[in-house]
Amino acid sequence: MRRACVVFLLLSTIGCAEPPSFVVGKPEPDAEFVPAADPAAPFTLTDQDGKAFSSQELTGKVWLGAVFFSNCPGPCFRENQAIADILREIDDPAFMVVSLTCDPENDTPEVLRRYAERFDADHGRWKFLTGDMATIERVGQGKLLLPTEVGVHAEKGVVFDRKGKLRGGYSLTDPDRAKLLKKLIREVLADESP
Repeated sequence: MRRACVVFLLLSTIGCAEPPSFVVGKPEPDAEFVPAADPAAPFTLTDQDGKAFSSQELTGKVWLGAVFFSNCPGPCFRENQAIADILREIDDPAFMVVSLTCDPENDTPEVLRRYAERFDADHGRWKFLTGDMATIERVGQGKLLLPTEVGVHAEKGVVFDRKGKLRGGYSLTDPDRAKLLKKLIREVLADESP
C-alpha cells in the first residue's frame, strides 16, 4: 500500500494525475503477490463432464485458477474468452486451467459442458468445476485467494507452480495485465522441471 502511495505521489509530481488502480483493503493479486505458505489442502469437485476432479491431478502442472459463473451478463464471458486466448497462445501440455463456478446451484455439469463449448475448451486442459458451495468457497478463498460468493467474483487469474504454490496473478480482462499474466505463466513453465 505504501509503495502504491509513493508511486502516486511521484506520478503526481511529474504531471500524471491518475491514481493507481487498487482498492484499499482488497489487494489485487499482482506479480509481487507470492504467499510463502505451503499449498492449500487438496480438494475434489465435479468437472464439466460430470466426473470427479481431484486437485491431485494438478500435481506437476503449472495452472491458472479463476472464478466465474455461467449466467454472468458480461464480465465472465470476457474473462473466459481471455483464458481461451491464453490456452491457444500457450499450447503446452504442462499448463492447464481450473475455472471454478461461484453459482453451483445453477452451474451443473451439463450447464458447464455447454458453457465450455462456447470457448472450444479442451476438456483435458481446461476444467470447469462445480460442487457444494462450502468446498467452492474453501478453494476459491483459501487456495485461489479470490472473492468467492454466490454471484461474486473477481475477473482475475492466479498462477500456481508445479508444487501447487501461488506465484501471482493479474486481471484477465485488462489487456495490459493479461500480457503480464501470460509472461508470468511462461516464466513459471520455464523455471521448473516436472
